[in-house]
Amino acid sequence: MKPEIVCLMMSSLDGGLHPSKWTESPDGGRKEWTALYQSTHEALNGDAWIVGRVTMAEMAKGNPHPPEAAGAVERPNHFADRAAGNYAIALDTSGKLHFTRPDVDGDHIVVILGGAVPDTHLAELAADGISYIVSSSSEIDLPAALDVLGQELGIRKLLLEGGAAINGAFFAAGLIDEFYLLVAPALDGSGGQPVVTFDGGLAGKTQLSLISAETRDNGAVALRYKVHA
Repeated sequence: MKPEIVCLMMSSLDGGLHPSKWTESPDGGRKEWTALYQSTHEALNGDAWIVGRVTMAEMAKGNPHPPEAAGAVERPNHFADRAAGNYAIALDTSGKLHFTRPDVDGDHIVVILGGAVPDTHLAELAADGISYIVSSSSEIDLPAALDVLGQELGIRKLLLEGGAAINGAFFAAGLIDEFYLLVAPALDGSGGQPVVTFDGGLAGKTQLSLISAETRDNGAVALRYKVHA
């Protein structure tokens, strides 16, 4: 059974995702908006959060270091810590992420990979104390991976936190239960990537209905939508 999935994002008024590029406001600034995002993340009380490869690379910061003697590796799954309580999950189809530790701020790392990833990379992850799930196909099978997260690790609520392409893939697959968007009183103006992208668009693939719209401190607005597949 897949976890409940809440897509949690924060953007500027024109859809920018990187606060470092945003304008400031008399109501508050990047520090306050980042703190609002973090407090919202914590209040949602998820068992895990999930991001794409590019987002996780900003936290992983490792270099390739496969073990000299890899030996046999576990496929399709390897769980280094089934009792972590909280999990940091990354989608990494080709096995490009490398880590320096098995957690992000105490949340145990789980990597979801495509089926073509080499054994040497799996051995590296296992040696680093990192859990992984390997899809049966070369591309990641999102529904199957989510079922494994629920059944094997007991994850009941998962926070999807980007990037835009990963968000789009989840929306297109009908996997998201709620879209929670924090909007800061700022402009980006750089023409960067929006909150959600998907080749061909999402028309006909998903529908949203408003749950609530609330003002928050420092000029931000919180918009919550139920997602209908």
